[in-house]
Amino acid sequence: MGKITSHVGHALYQVDIQSDSGNQLVADEPQELGGGNTGFSPDELLRAALAACTTATLRMYANRKGWDLQGVHLELDFVWDKELSKTTIRREIHLIGNLDEAQRERLLGIANLCPIHKVLSNPIEIITSLT
Repeated sequence: MGKITSHVGHALYQVDIQSDSGNQLVADEPQELGGGNTGFSPDELLRAALAACTTATLRMYANRKGWDLQGVHLELDFVWDKELSKTTIRREIHLIGNLDEAQRERLLGIANLCPIHKVLSNPIEIITSLT
């Protein structure tokens, strides 16, 4: 996996992010938290990563199988329970196309196998250093 770099300058909380592949995006905090709302907030980026990975994984799988999946609509949200120190992610998937029940159930299982789902479902170690 390639590296991601980020930079914050004088614009309060506006973060320019770039991938090794040359893609760029802006993250920012909402106005109610002092940001300018000029890009996705960090928690939106996390949810977006899971949403993008899930929908792309479903598309790839259906294409390989030759199934009539015409589209995927996904809604995703999460709730942080401070008391339990637990995050619950709710993901609702609407499959569009001519799919039988067995295909739909298989795609539900495939959704849980997307790489970002696996990352978020397993223990994560973050090692931080100053340079």
